[in-house]
Amino acid sequence: MAILLKRQLTDAEKQRIIETHGRNCFATGHPIKDDENVQFDHIKAFTASGVSELDNIAPMCETHNKSKGALPLYDYRIKLRLNDFFGSGDKLTLGHLLKYMKDKKDISDFGKRIVIDKKDDKVLLEYDGKRIASNLHMCPVTNWKYFYATLPIEIIDSDDSSDKSLGLQPRYLIFDKLFEMFRHFQGHPVLQPSIGRVFENKIVIFDGQHKIASLLWTGRRDFECKIYIEPNVRLLNQTNIAAHDKYSQTRFFSSIIVGKLGTEFGIEFEQYKNLEDGQGKSEAGFVRFLNSQQTETRGEINRKFRSFLYNLILKSEENKLAKYVSPTNRSTDEHPLTMDMLSKSIFIHFLYREPVEDLIGTDAYKREDEIQNVITLMNYLYDLSMHNWNPQAGLNDSNQIKLKRLFSSKSIMAWSDILKNAICGKLDLQDSQDRTMPFYRYFDDKDRNKIKNVVERLVNWKMWLLPKSESDIDKNLAGNVSDVGNWFRNKGLTTGYLMGAPE
Repeated sequence: MAILLKRQLTDAEKQRIIETHGRNCFATGHPIKDDENVQFDHIKAFTASGVSELDNIAPMCETHNKSKGALPLYDYRIKLRLNDFFGSGDKLTLGHLLKYMKDKKDISDFGKRIVIDKKDDKVLLEYDGKRIASNLHMCPVTNWKYFYATLPIEIIDSDDSSDKSLGLQPRYLIFDKLFEMFRHFQGHPVLQPSIGRVFENKIVIFDGQHKIASLLWTGRRDFECKIYIEPNVRLLNQTNIAAHDKYSQTRFFSSIIVGKLGTEFGIEFEQYKNLEDGQGKSEAGFVRFLNSQQTETRGEINRKFRSFLYNLILKSEENKLAKYVSPTNRSTDEHPLTMDMLSKSIFIHFLYREPVEDLIGTDAYKREDEIQNVITLMNYLYDLSMHNWNPQAGLNDSNQIKLKRLFSSKSIMAWSDILKNAICGKLDLQDSQDRTMPFYRYFDDKDRNKIKNVVERLVNWKMWLLPKSESDIDKNLAGNVSDVGNWFRNKGLTTGYLMGAPE
């Protein structure tokens, strides 16, 4: 829904805004028809800017005002511009964006040729009669010379391939990534420079193109850069590819990122709980408090909250299964589980991942019980199966074959759904709310024993041990999750079987 004005505009104020912007929709600049009502909205959210003055309000047509949703008008306009740019072709780079923005007259020029003069430990860059002086540095490994400087867009280009040369730019621009970074950089600093080289008297960028591209949309026209002079292009290309592949930063759902985000949220949560303001404290109340600060998006806060919950489970010294979770988003022989696998299996089915309204410190608040129950479930999986994991076992080791089948990514995502239904059945959880939050409650020894029996039935399913030559299980476990689940059920791994029915 659209962001609402804090107060109604007077007719005089509306006329003043139209005189400023014309009777044109701010989203695209198209004229608003005479028989169409003019609508008004904030260019930048009043919660972000702290003002609701007339110079922060612009006219809009009804269609665009409805379609922009909760985005501030300025962000929505940029999103439409990005749609237009990405609609111009595929495999687009910073170079294509610079040409697009020059054609649209957003920038005056780009990629101008320069002259570099090196002397002792200084470098002087000249273009159009202008000069930029910087300190000259040398890499202790390669002896390549480079410098740091804030460079104007007029002399920046993308390190793309051409008929005459191989460019070092390894990736294409991604719409979602570019738009998210654009929104982020409106209120956050840039931590690292973009990286480029001098090639044929031009500055060409091969790392950090999304950074420059997103900053361009915020209005930035000067960019912090690290520039190599006369590097070994072959070695630089190999290094750049490795940085974007083998040594690339992990995705969000890695245990490292989850740990950092969860820890940050946990510290803020403790501070909130200790506020002596006479108000009851809850998870939902804390999230609303963070949302009111307008320092992060709702999505960012939700990701932090889930990371906080994951952290409580995986950082617990009682969790025996946690040591098998990979620090990256790729499984290995030593770490067969990943955060992505757990978030789409155990966590999504047994952990209620939304903030609850229950007041902390009351009997109704069961988050600590839930965390302990999930840890108990993971420990059952360890005690009854994973403790036998042996990455040095041969390819024909029957126990290792079983465990690889049981804990492959598609397998765990498929059987966790069946496992949840069986546990809910065993615990007589029939109400929809109870099934949505199956572990958000206290379990006694009798309850835990029921859960253990269900897990035991799962890990002892006879199909896990079938010889490769006698079964199509391995082929089927490579399918999509839905097909794997259907195959399980057709072969007897059903809710009824896990609850105790004969095979």
